Amino acid sequence: MTDCATCVVRNRAICASLNPAELAALGKMGRLQKVRSGQTLLWEGDGAPVVANVLEGVLKLVVSTADGREQIVGVVFPSDFIGRPFGKESPYSVTAMTDAEVCIFNRNNFDDFASSHPDLQQKLLRRTLDELDRARHWMMLLGRKSASEKVASFLLEMSERLSGQGCQSGASNGFELPFGRQQIADILGLTIETTSRQLTKMRADGVVDLPSRREIVINDRAAMEDMAG
Repeated sequence: MTDCATCVVRNRAICASLNPAELAALGKMGRLQKVRSGQTLLWEGDGAPVVANVLEGVLKLVVSTADGREQIVGVVFPSDFIGRPFGKESPYSVTAMTDAEVCIFNRNNFDDFASSHPDLQQKLLRRTLDELDRARHWMMLLGRKSASEKVASFLLEMSERLSGQGCQSGASNGFELPFGRQQIADILGLTIETTSRQLTKMRADGVVDLPSRREIVINDRAAMEDMAG
């Protein structure tokens, strides 16, 4: 059982539309689970027995080709929802990029609960449409943009997704990435050398500061938006 009243992402998660009594009922169905960096929570093509809200950490969505190559098709952050409600199989693997914590539900129980709560179903629909928009943007990012455009687009998105904690939101010019440059390269389909070279150029041009390997400070957001195309 989880205590939804003290949930750090309660105002941003899909269950934000529920009243206190409904939250208490949903909390009785959920449990907290720690996920270690590198651990896979769901496997592509396997049955999808659970769904979950992300409370802490960052996880990646991965699809694989027949010869074993992997492509990251999405990244999820605190308050994001993972899993496939009303579905039988997972279309991708979900693997933690950092140590993470999720509020996890049995999918069948969650489906039954959602079926009797229209507000939650509408929230799920809006999240699904947002994910579709993000997937289309991701296709453009990986397929058509140059290396500099990819890195700039990525940093702008991170400034929005990583700013604030818990229930807060809004873009920030200063943030700390939860993963290293190799993982950034993997996400963007670049080499680590190319990724590092682009970040170094941005710093030399005064667009960003890099106080440490993972800290980013955007000095000129307009210039970065122009770089992102």
